Amino acid sequence: MSGIKRIGIITSGGDCGGLNAVVYGVAQTCNHLGIEAVVIPNGYAGLYNLVDMEKLTVLNPQRADLVNIALAGSEAGHSRVKIAKIKDENKYERIKQGLEKHNIDALVISGGDDTGSVVADLKHHGFRVIHAPKTMDLDLQSYSVGGDSAINRIAEFVRDIQTTGRTHNRIMVIEVFGRYVGHTAFRGGVAGGADAILIPEIPVDFDVLYKHAKETYWRRIAESDVRAGTYTIVVAEGMKKADGEPLYDESAGVDAFGHKKLAGAGKYVAQEIQKRFKEDPETKELMKKYGMYVEGIYEAPEVRDIRPTHLVRSGFTSAYDVNFGVKVGSAAVNLLLQGIDGVSVVDVVGGEIKYIPVEKEIEQRYVELGEVALFEQVGICFGREPQKFEAKAVEVKDKIIRIY
Repeated sequence: MSGIKRIGIITSGGDCGGLNAVVYGVAQTCNHLGIEAVVIPNGYAGLYNLVDMEKLTVLNPQRADLVNIALAGSEAGHSRVKIAKIKDENKYERIKQGLEKHNIDALVISGGDDTGSVVADLKHHGFRVIHAPKTMDLDLQSYSVGGDSAINRIAEFVRDIQTTGRTHNRIMVIEVFGRYVGHTAFRGGVAGGADAILIPEIPVDFDVLYKHAKETYWRRIAESDVRAGTYTIVVAEGMKKADGEPLYDESAGVDAFGHKKLAGAGKYVAQEIQKRFKEDPETKELMKKYGMYVEGIYEAPEVRDIRPTHLVRSGFTSAYDVNFGVKVGSAAVNLLLQGIDGVSVVDVVGGEIKYIPVEKEIEQRYVELGEVALFEQVGICFGREPQKFEAKAVEVKDKIIRIY
């Protein structure tokens, strides 16, 4: 059994759906196999301060029953702390002493690329640790807990906001998380019926976007017997302007992992589209034609930006993420008991636990632009001239692991 009698559970980074499923999967597997699982609270901050804690919560069967796997967020709590940046020369020895004090033999840590980089660092310093991939951004090499839940939440918000958009004949811009990749904006936008989706992988040509918005919006107004229509744009927070630069909040500095903070993509898009509607000489005539124009008050369609921010992370976990979270949590325990550590769980397929080195797992994965072209041919605008979808038919002979 690799000498493991007690496993510590840490969740770190941004919260999202599926984390409680990971915690539950680790705990109940430990209970089934006759070992203990304990919560190390507050992410890496808790790991660093473990030596000062009097006791930890043991997730025995009774306590594990209280972990609601259907809820987003984490029973274990989070913090954004990078161990290597702690100004304490004895930090790794301090962590070792904390683990020894509480008789913890190994760790299961669920988090994204930043969390994974610390997992690799801990492994380098001799700690036994398994990484359970978690990030709603879906920018890891394999599927990660939280992605499907975030996509479902985004889709729900996009669908919902269309009701107010159509009521007021507004153009609605929804900015969502995702940092430097557009996976969740892309998938959530498609599922919510967005007209345009702006992702970091494609710098935005606002002339192309406006042309699509103008044609779609006025066509809907014209076709409606009550002259009602809307146009919906989903914007990833890391969207790039034509010069290839995202919009940073320069006044906010950087986070604990050195990332500049992104801000204002949705507002910027709304302003650019609003400006073009106002400057377009055809807008006044179209407003008059469809009974909308009031001089000095209502001379162009309104453009509103919405930021659901942390609501995308909150609420309930999707069924897929519950299943995946429990699965990777349980698999992490099994890998440790087989003497394997310093790796990321990819999936469990049949009787095989798939894993890769954590350093490989946390390499950033971007949206594949060839697939974007497929959705362009069904009418969604991505802020560029539509590209031809090169349809190559390939028979799949291997098992398929990734759904996104």
